[in-house]
Amino acid sequence: MPATIPNPSRSGGHFDDPFGRDDEPDNHGFDLLRVPLIGSFLSWRHSRTVLQIPVLLVSVAMIVHGLLGPSLAPKNLATVLGWVHFRGALVLVLLCAGNFFCLACPFMLVRNAMRRFIQPRFNWPRPLRNKWIPVGLFALILFSYELFSMWSSPWITAWVIVGYFAAVLVIDGLFKHAAFCKFVCPIGQFNFIAATVSPTEVAVRDHEVCDSCRTNDCIRGRREPAADLVILQRGCELALFQPAKVGNMDCTFCLDCVHACPHDNVGILSRLPASELMTDPQRSGIGFFSRRKDIAALTVVFCFGALMNAFGMVSPVYAAESWLSIKLHIHQEAPILGLLFAFFLVVEPAVLLGLAGWVTLAWAGVRRAWLPLIVRYTYALVPLGFGMWLAHYGYHFFTGLYTIVPVTQSAFVDLGWPILGDPRWTLVGLPQAIVQPIEFGFLLLGLAGSLSIVWRLAEDDSEDHALRVFTPWATVCVLLFLASLWLMTQPMDMRATIMAG
Repeated sequence: MPATIPNPSRSGGHFDDPFGRDDEPDNHGFDLLRVPLIGSFLSWRHSRTVLQIPVLLVSVAMIVHGLLGPSLAPKNLATVLGWVHFRGALVLVLLCAGNFFCLACPFMLVRNAMRRFIQPRFNWPRPLRNKWIPVGLFALILFSYELFSMWSSPWITAWVIVGYFAAVLVIDGLFKHAAFCKFVCPIGQFNFIAATVSPTEVAVRDHEVCDSCRTNDCIRGRREPAADLVILQRGCELALFQPAKVGNMDCTFCLDCVHACPHDNVGILSRLPASELMTDPQRSGIGFFSRRKDIAALTVVFCFGALMNAFGMVSPVYAAESWLSIKLHIHQEAPILGLLFAFFLVVEPAVLLGLAGWVTLAWAGVRRAWLPLIVRYTYALVPLGFGMWLAHYGYHFFTGLYTIVPVTQSAFVDLGWPILGDPRWTLVGLPQAIVQPIEFGFLLLGLAGSLSIVWRLAEDDSEDHALRVFTPWATVCVLLFLASLWLMTQPMDMRATIMAG
């Protein structure tokens, strides 16, 4: 069912003018949907299904091999594809193109098939129309990844995938629209935050065309004129009304709005990466970023979770865990790990961001309340956090780039079909001498992006004392950059690859 609520811009307790305008001019630059072949394919209404089918088949193969294949992680499709190749490819695609992994999401293919037989009856509860559930799930996944050593267990990895499919079917089987994508899915929330620095967005080509539109098919769905209830193409299920949509937050690149628009006025347009973090317009389906403490909290977990996730793979973490265990006389891993996560995801960001906000108010005299000020500047950390995810996941991806070849060969041998030959376990990936400069480049790119956003926000808040506003937040960025740089220079566990053994 399409998002046919009376005012399509109401979501999560926020109200957006359905014909609101950003201050930016219409984007008439590069449009991926105008590119020959690629544009024609993506404009085809069945393109998403065509992309989802092979990803679904790969997911099924990961489940089967994870449950029935070898228990050694470097020789199993579930762990090698899941923890090496998928994560690396995900962040690289987000950096270079946009949220195309959500476009090819296999979970939605299964959900859509289910909805041919079972229609959801309920609306997602209004108190839960926010990001607090994904914040908790995101942190829980990072914690569970370390506690249960998921990278080393094909069996656990397979059941995580099965659990994801089950969660989608249950939630979207009960609740209308795209409740799982918008309010639950932790992978989707990661993609939404990271996509704010992507170079493309699904956007309106010409706002004047939207001004003359009377049907709002991009969100209501295209219907038969003679029968208003007969839907030919659904509109945006995430309540993003295209004329008032700003940026990539909550956009899954499903392209339903592209297929529904009768004026061919929606494209995949180029834009300045991170530009949506430099301004604070009222956004359809989201409201004002500066008023969304839940999205700011998600940003904190995204950025500081990148540090914690990398810290769990270097040798100093073992020294820290041992020291805590001795001092607190605790010998179970879970509470020790919980303390480390509490420090990285709660204490550290609270101290750094709280202190930066206090210095800004005391020194620069910005006329904002303390907490709204912190929320506003928290979004500036996104490029820096994404740079850390790129450096970390890119490291495993590039150093284990070729491992998928012998693992796939081995899987076919396990099935009794040695059609790809004997596994070539000597195939690994790129050497460290090549990968490390790429890592440093990602970190520097993230730092440059965050500092640019901080300066833009500082100029908006205080033309006379922009440097004073800039300094405390730039200091936070530099400190996080130095911590990231230190982490990436430490010897890192080669998880889920032959080198790990």
